[in-house]
Amino acid sequence: MVSPVNAGNVESLLSQIRQYQAQAAQGVDISSTQRVDSQSATGGGFADAVKGALNEVNSAQMLSKASRTAYERGEDMPLTDVVMNMQKSSLAFEATLQIRNKVLKAYEDIMNMPV
Repeated sequence: MVSPVNAGNVESLLSQIRQYQAQAAQGVDISSTQRVDSQSATGGGFADAVKGALNEVNSAQMLSKASRTAYERGEDMPLTDVVMNMQKSSLAFEATLQIRNKVLKAYEDIMNMPV
């Protein structure tokens, strides 16, 4: 779930990626084009982007837990909504775990490079 504040940043980043893809398909050198500063694209630094992503994963897990608890208490909660929330939460967590593993692997590769 993308919050409305971050939706504009995500859309601008996606449009920039699409523009780079189009330029790459045409054979244009991307390095010569004007690059967007990462802080202006995300509205903050890398740490803010990671923190925002982790907060979204956490909110998906909290929603999953709340909907499961509501269903177990017998509230008017469709089972399909409960299952969908649980799957969204699971996928978000798995994606976060995979990203963490790739970042750690890249860090280890950099640390093992000869100087």
